[in-house]
Amino acid sequence: MLRPSHAPQSHDRTARSATAYAVVDEPPESVASEAVRIRDQAFGDRITYSPKVFIPLTMLCRDRCGYCTFAKPPARLDAAFLTLDEVLTIARHGVATGCHEALFTLGEVPEDRYPAAGDWLAAQGFDSTVDYLAHVAGVVLEETGLLPHANAGALSPADLATLRAVSPSQGMMIETLADRLGEPGGPHHGAPDKTAQRRLATLEAAGKLRIPFTTGILVGIGETREERVDALLAIDAAHARHGNVQEVIVQNFLPKPGTSMHREAPCDPEEFRWTVAAARLLLDASIHLQAPPNLSDDPAELIRSGIDDWGGVSPVTPDHVNPERPWPALERLHAVTESAGKVLAPRLTIYPEYVADPTRWLDEATRFGVLVRSDAEGLARDDTWSSGGTVAPPDLLAGTPRAGGPVGEVLDDVAAGRELDLEQITVLFGARGPEVVAVAERADELRQQVVGDVVTFVRNRNINYTNVCTFKCRFCAFSKGPLSLNLRGKPYLLDREEIQRRVLEAVDCGATEVCLQGGIHPDFDGDYYRNVVRDVKTVAPDIHIHGFTALEVTEGAKRLEMPLGDYLVSMREAGLATLPGTAAEVLDDEVRAVLCPDKISTDEWLDAHRTAHGVGLRSNVTLMFGHLERPVHLARHLTRTRALQKETGGFTEFVPLPFVHMASPIFLQHRARPGPTFRETLLVHAVARIAYHGWIDNIQVSWVKTGASGAAQLLRAGANDLGGTLMDENISRAAGADHGQELGEVEFRSIVEPLGRTLEQRTTLYGRTSTSGHRLREPDSDEQFAPSVPVEIRPTPVEALR
Repeated sequence: MLRPSHAPQSHDRTARSATAYAVVDEPPESVASEAVRIRDQAFGDRITYSPKVFIPLTMLCRDRCGYCTFAKPPARLDAAFLTLDEVLTIARHGVATGCHEALFTLGEVPEDRYPAAGDWLAAQGFDSTVDYLAHVAGVVLEETGLLPHANAGALSPADLATLRAVSPSQGMMIETLADRLGEPGGPHHGAPDKTAQRRLATLEAAGKLRIPFTTGILVGIGETREERVDALLAIDAAHARHGNVQEVIVQNFLPKPGTSMHREAPCDPEEFRWTVAAARLLLDASIHLQAPPNLSDDPAELIRSGIDDWGGVSPVTPDHVNPERPWPALERLHAVTESAGKVLAPRLTIYPEYVADPTRWLDEATRFGVLVRSDAEGLARDDTWSSGGTVAPPDLLAGTPRAGGPVGEVLDDVAAGRELDLEQITVLFGARGPEVVAVAERADELRQQVVGDVVTFVRNRNINYTNVCTFKCRFCAFSKGPLSLNLRGKPYLLDREEIQRRVLEAVDCGATEVCLQGGIHPDFDGDYYRNVVRDVKTVAPDIHIHGFTALEVTEGAKRLEMPLGDYLVSMREAGLATLPGTAAEVLDDEVRAVLCPDKISTDEWLDAHRTAHGVGLRSNVTLMFGHLERPVHLARHLTRTRALQKETGGFTEFVPLPFVHMASPIFLQHRARPGPTFRETLLVHAVARIAYHGWIDNIQVSWVKTGASGAAQLLRAGANDLGGTLMDENISRAAGADHGQELGEVEFRSIVEPLGRTLEQRTTLYGRTSTSGHRLREPDSDEQFAPSVPVEIRPTPVEALR
């Protein structure tokens, strides 16, 4: 083996790089300290990893590297390549154990060295190893949903482009740019693909093709510190040109039996940690830094050196490149990470920064595969629960609460009684692991302070009077166009007798509220809604009518050419008592432009509720989440509605609605995520309790979407209300929910009483006196509230009321 030279390979050095080489003489402690500061500033307390299966497509390779045990000659292999069936068996095992990544590792261009490789490929109908890789990766993506990561070495632009269509990310280790290590006696002698020119050409081509790329260096094979800096600066320069280097791996050399370097000393641990820390200093802060946990005796030292990622960790397959060093169990990885004051989060093969811009970074064929496995932050979904589904949610509240870093700082402000701003609310939506427990605990403390231990519900019936709608909300599986016979059922319009029959049936069952909502029928004018209200009051004068979204009342006023305030007064006089907050979806026009482009805007929704409050009609806030939005959109929704509540005081409650995806058109069109994870669902309830504290007292659980076991957890995370008994709930079930057709008091008690809480029936406006004597602040009758802001109401034209 060549010993380190004191004359490192020369590269052009800009003023920046000249300064960068000064790190060579810095002691490990000072480099690590600065690396940790940079890491924490860029990524907070989060350490990521990729749950993966390792698929060694072929162990044949034309390169002869002195440290490699992965590459083997044909005589030592049963077959030149894994068959497609063998690949799918590994992939399906990975799916069953919660993996998201299929890491394809293989030797470089084996057909150029071994006739057996070329013969096998030809017999299967493939021209090259890359052609076969593209085929099997595409099948894995299509049939299993695992996201391929192609680690095929130095490739031509054409080969990289071929793989881009089936592999969201690709990778190739630079290892070193010291070409002297390819001279006789060096570790790269006999490895034609390990030259600086070939590695850099691949890195450059990947950048031009907008491929999210993984690269890195190998430490301890005879290179100097200066040569490591050479390689890191070259990687950083490529990223500066193209922005595609998503992560850099710093890997330490360990000698292996059966290799020409088996007698060499392993990479010195202190030198390795210095290199990890130096990489963090030299690389752009946006590039993630990884070191394999299975190659270090003390993985916590890597965290103290500045890494923010553990790389791929497999619960299924061994590390075929380092088979003597098994992956750490996930439980140990959690323990190591949390003992360092960090939280562990799963990611995809492609990092969140790239997930957020799929048009730029992903081939169209891979976009939905990434979307369906990502959460709102662009990280990997961390459970298999679905809103409206039958899979039980994970128990997120069983651990010990702990929150440092940004989440801890925000919770400190909450404890001090300070109201959270947009940025702080956004931070809380990113809580993971023990941070989630801490957020939920704080939210539940606030719940207890404000409303005590009572859990409320209302006896009600939903009456969806039509599913015909002229609006084209892309998420809605309930509404039908006039000629639509697809999805769940035919178009319908209930007549007045049927509506009245359902109202009387609800009254006979003890309901105190009917909720009226439906599509915007092309034949409706504003009089239709008023007539429905009058029809209900004719047969049930004491029933509380909670009805008509901001879209419905806005459209009704528009079709009558009436000011909205005047129209709402006429609706109130007809018998309407409160408005639901539905049609809010996410109150951010960036989301609405895709989700419901022809629906009312954010400002129009807010103005409709402002106007309703002004004429004495209270309402609630809803939020449908888990489709397109990011955490900042959720935070905007909360701050915008909180600001209106400060202005009017007219909102009675907040109702989070986890997106039910199964039959939703936007999901079936591959344009939305499959609803939120349960962690995200729990956080929406908990963060809302915190953000609305002092302004909106009641946080409701949609048991239709969460199921009973999910509702029980949410009641421990700040929620205090189970909503309605919901006779004839149709909208969630149309989207694919398995829950929704009425729960009664007995079922509600089975959710509430094991928590040590008391169940009480309420009115729509939260009126009742509990058996404990604790009186809620809402009125105990359904009379209108006094508007906090005077609204000028012009007299309603007589002809408009006819």
